[in-house]
Amino acid sequence: MENRIAACFAAVMFLTMSSAAVAETPLERGTYLMQSIVACGNCHTPKGPNGELPGMELAGGFKFDEPPFTAYASNITPDKETGIGNWTDEQLIKAIREGVRPDGSIIGPPMPIVLYRGLSDSDAKALVAYMRNLPPIKNQVPKSVYRIPLPPAYGPPVGQVADVPKTDKVAYGAYLAGPAGPAGHCTECHTPMGERGRRDYQNRLGAGGFEFHGPWGTSVAANLTPTGLKDVSDADLKKMIAAGTRPDGGRMLPPMAYPYYANISAEDLDAIVAYLRTLPPK
Repeated sequence: MENRIAACFAAVMFLTMSSAAVAETPLERGTYLMQSIVACGNCHTPKGPNGELPGMELAGGFKFDEPPFTAYASNITPDKETGIGNWTDEQLIKAIREGVRPDGSIIGPPMPIVLYRGLSDSDAKALVAYMRNLPPIKNQVPKSVYRIPLPPAYGPPVGQVADVPKTDKVAYGAYLAGPAGPAGHCTECHTPMGERGRRDYQNRLGAGGFEFHGPWGTSVAANLTPTGLKDVSDADLKKMIAAGTRPDGGRMLPPMAYPYYANISAEDLDAIVAYLRTLPPK
C-alpha cells in the first residue's frame, strides 16, 4: 500500500513539474501577444515606404490625421526621456487600461481604451514585460491635438480582471476579437459609427463599412457577420485574417495588421472564427 501511495505521489509530482516546465512566462506571453493579435507595433512602430523602420520597434511617431484629431502614436520603449522608462509597471498598466498617464492627462483616440479596460491582469503584465525587454529608443514624438473634448475618465478604476479560459472557445474568441475583446479589438474597426461618434455595437455589431484612408488609398472594413461571410468557409476566413488573402486570391489592404496576424496560433484563429460565427446577421 505504501509503495502504491509513493508511486502515485511521484506521478503527481512529475505531472506538476512537467506542467510548470511548459507554462508560459509573462515575457513569452507578451511576446506572442505583441507579435500577433495585439499588434501594438501596427500603430506604435514608425513606418516607411517599405514597411516598418528597422531598429525602431514601438518608438512611436505614426501620425493619425482625422477630422476630430491629429494624433501621434507614443514612444513606448524604455527610453527615460522620450518613452516610458520612468513609468512604473502599475502606471503603465493604468495608461493601457484606463487611459491615464502618470501626470494625470488623458490618452485620446485612436487608442481603444474602452476595450483595453477588459484586458486581463496577466495579459496586461505580459505586455509590460515585453515593453520592458525592448531596447530604449530616443524618439521625441509630437504632442497630439484633439478637436473634440476628451472624457475626464473612461470609467471607474479597473479592478482585477481574470483570464478568459481558452476551453470556452467562443468566449475566448470574443476576448480576442469582440466588442469587449481588448486583445485584437476587431469589432472596433468593423462596426459602423453611431450617434456622437461612438461605435454602434447594439444595432450594427461587425457590420463593416467604416472607411480608412492612407497611402494605400481607401479601404473599407468588411462585414464580419453571416451576411458578409455567408459564402466564406472557415479555412478561407482564417486565410483572410492571417494572410490577408481573399478567397479569390486578391490581396486585402491595411490597416489590418497582416504581418502580425500571420503569427496568430491555430488555436486562437479557431476561437476567433468560432466567435465571429455567433454574430447576428447585419
